[in-house]
Amino acid sequence: MVLDDHNRANPSRDDGSIENRLFNARELLQHSVGTRHTCPATMPIDREALYFIGSYGALCVLCCAVALIDLRHGVIPSWLNLAIAALGLANVVITDGTTAAFTAMAIATLVGMLFWLLQRLYFAVRGVDGLGLGDVKFLAAAAIWVGALGVPTLLLIAALAALAVAGGLQLAGREMKRQTSIPFGPFLALGLLLTPALQSLLGFS
Repeated sequence: MVLDDHNRANPSRDDGSIENRLFNARELLQHSVGTRHTCPATMPIDREALYFIGSYGALCVLCCAVALIDLRHGVIPSWLNLAIAALGLANVVITDGTTAAFTAMAIATLVGMLFWLLQRLYFAVRGVDGLGLGDVKFLAAAAIWVGALGVPTLLLIAALAALAVAGGLQLAGREMKRQTSIPFGPFLALGLLLTPALQSLLGFS
């Protein structure tokens, strides 16, 4: 009886308590629904970021190996070029699908044939190799990563870097003649690493 009289004397308190409970329940429901909708959306972004770090990190390791081996032995091993091509194809399959991978292989084949013909033509005219066969294979593998439109950018970066190194060696007192050969593999590797970043920055593919 005392409790009933107390509740009847304070009806607003009961109403406020019920309203508070309903409000808290509504907030909890909205929070749970919002969490359910936002969590799946954030997961693919994390996976894409992790995949990019992994694939680009592996490419950096392969390009460093290309640069070191070419500097020491003057050759780019075929297995390294094959590894770069395989990693690039896996990247295309995961990001763009199987059809795009076949297109990338066709572009790589055409790029390889084009530079092989240019190499043969240069040798026929000058009697020396302008590009080694390893460089030609590297460019074919790199085309899978950067596409046909990215190859000129890659070559431009490589040529400018090679000229800068040659100029630095000249200033350091090393005699640089027309017959002096500098391994081009390290500069091609640098071009391959920088071209995708430039394409992403400028919005090109």
